[in-house]
Amino acid sequence: MEREPRASEAGPAAAALFAWGANSYGQLGLGHKEDVLLPQQLNDFCKPGCVRRITGGGGHSAVVTDGGSLFVCGLNKDGQLGLGHTEDVLYFTPCRSLLGCPIQQVACGWDFTIILTGNGQVLSCGSNSFGQLGVPHGPRRCVVPQAIEPLREKVVSIAAGLRHALAATASGIVFQWGTGLASSGRRLCPGETLPLFLTAKEPSRVTGLEDSKATCVVAGSDHSASLTDAGELYVWGSNKHGQLASQAAFLPVPQKIEAHCFQHEKVTAVWSGWTHLVAQTETGKVFTWGRADYGQLGRKLESHENWRLDMQGLSLPCPRPQKSTPSPLHCLTGATEVSCGSEHNLAVIGGACYSWGWNEHGMCGDGTEANVWAPKPVQSLRLSSGLLVGCGAGHSLALCQLPALPALDQGPKVTGPSPDATEDAKSQEAMDKEKLEGKTTRISTQSQSDTCRNGGLVTEPL
Repeated sequence: MEREPRASEAGPAAAALFAWGANSYGQLGLGHKEDVLLPQQLNDFCKPGCVRRITGGGGHSAVVTDGGSLFVCGLNKDGQLGLGHTEDVLYFTPCRSLLGCPIQQVACGWDFTIILTGNGQVLSCGSNSFGQLGVPHGPRRCVVPQAIEPLREKVVSIAAGLRHALAATASGIVFQWGTGLASSGRRLCPGETLPLFLTAKEPSRVTGLEDSKATCVVAGSDHSASLTDAGELYVWGSNKHGQLASQAAFLPVPQKIEAHCFQHEKVTAVWSGWTHLVAQTETGKVFTWGRADYGQLGRKLESHENWRLDMQGLSLPCPRPQKSTPSPLHCLTGATEVSCGSEHNLAVIGGACYSWGWNEHGMCGDGTEANVWAPKPVQSLRLSSGLLVGCGAGHSLALCQLPALPALDQGPKVTGPSPDATEDAKSQEAMDKEKLEGKTTRISTQSQSDTCRNGGLVTEPL
């Protein structure tokens, strides 16, 4: 559908939300359930310039606006969208049960959602099969967000893993609930009594952090991490892929990753995928460690220095190292935004949106399904400036500043997103070439059909 730009739209640059990757449940908010290999612009469901946070879970997505409104879409089998029903939703829809209750942060787990309100209260909805909603004696699922009553102190940070969740309070205490880590703990620590917080179905204080003040928590599929106000990073849970930077197979209590692992710099931010972690230090350096066989670390492992990172599409067997050490990824130094999906990542560096890692459903946005072994710009967004990025397990979202629009009497029509990502790519490519080369690109009907049959137009780096 086309529309003419209004006078108020001419001139100043506008922001827009883009989505791509896995879409089996409509988690991209585009109105259909087909995977999308190239970024597509969403129809305005709110003022894009007012978007504060974007994130995703196993098959659902969430957007928080500056005003504290929550918009959700995607898989809703267990009520994880908090809309009062269990039907999948193909467009971003306001969570009306939370109207009048400003939202600060949302964390999406595999099939549940944790919500932090502006006054520090924590709510939850979705599956409760493993106690991940933090509601003692609660139902198997909850389709409307409900308060986690045992968390009485103001909370400042939340996180959701595969089957567990965390919260950090204003006083720096960390709570965990959900039994997602318990099975690994029992198997890997036979004969040991696991701490209560690994087996609790309601918030339980994480022991071993008494001498530190947590400011942020993150969760992987089977591990947890906490960042302190002193710039120290603590980790616990499964270490199957070296994501805890330890020799132990499982850490039942938090263990600090030593400062020398980060070149003796304080850690200022941390993000987690399912089995890998990303951290940024006070000078802007970015370190990655953990599982690497899909390219999610953005670099070669030390034991495989002869591998070529451009061998895209080859998930080569990678023997598990005894210990994965945080190593700097120099091309990400100074990143202003980072987000981890299950096995892929997004970042904003110098206003450009970068992606790398697992790409089976096109979540790296390069028009292919081949894994991306090193961070590279998302070419379809190269004319836009990245503002925010967010990942679900297998999908990607980015808020971008668009180029300034021409004056009303000179401007072409603004075309809304097409359900066909490849057609959008051809249109964008044609406009790009016209701007860069100063000449009109004509695409014949035959070449258009050929492009569709070949899976779409792949943009070559400039």
